[in-house]
Amino acid sequence: QVQLVESGGGSVQAGGSLRLSCRAPGFTANNCGMDWYRQVAGKQREWVSSISIDGTTNYADSVKGRFTISKDKVKDTAYLQMNSLKPEDTAMYSCNPGPSPFCLGMYYGQGTQVTVSS
Repeated sequence: QVQLVESGGGSVQAGGSLRLSCRAPGFTANNCGMDWYRQVAGKQREWVSSISIDGTTNYADSVKGRFTISKDKVKDTAYLQMNSLKPEDTAMYSCNPGPSPFCLGMYYGQGTQVTVSS
C-alpha cells in the first residue's frame, strides 16, 4: 500500500478559507479518480466531492458553490479549496483514490482536521 499525504487542515473562523491537499503517489498513472470525504466523531462518513480521471467534478449539495476540487497530474496531488466555511463543515477530512478496486485498496491515509468556529 501507498501512504497518502494529506495536509492543509486547521482552525478558522466562519467565512474563512482553507485548501486541503492530498498527495497520492501514482494515482494519475494508475487511472484513479479522487474523492474527498469528511467525518465527525460518532457520525457517518459523508462524501464531499469527487474528481474523475477525465476531470469531471461533483459536489455534495452541502458544499456546492463553496468548495472546489482540482488535481495536479504532474504532482499526483488533489486539492479541495474550501471557501465560506461554516461551523458545520467541522470534521476530519480524508481523500480516497477510486473508484476501481485497485485504486480503493492501494492507498491509506490519516486525514486532516478542519475546525470552523462561529
